[in-house]
Amino acid sequence: MAGLVQRTAQAIDDMWRSVWGDSSTAEKIIIAIILIVTGLAIPVIPIVWLARIVAR
Repeated sequence: MAGLVQRTAQAIDDMWRSVWGDSSTAEKIIIAIILIVTGLAIPVIPIVWLARIVAR
């Protein structure tokens, strides 16, 4: 079970890095605005942070 949680966390971390890390500043601003407008920033960002902690 712990392996499944870690693999899931690693997948979330990889996805976050591919979307956020490879984006230009303008793309990051657009993504941030979309997340804030749609209200997804509140649940998504803490989940990503927790996934990154678990993945390490």
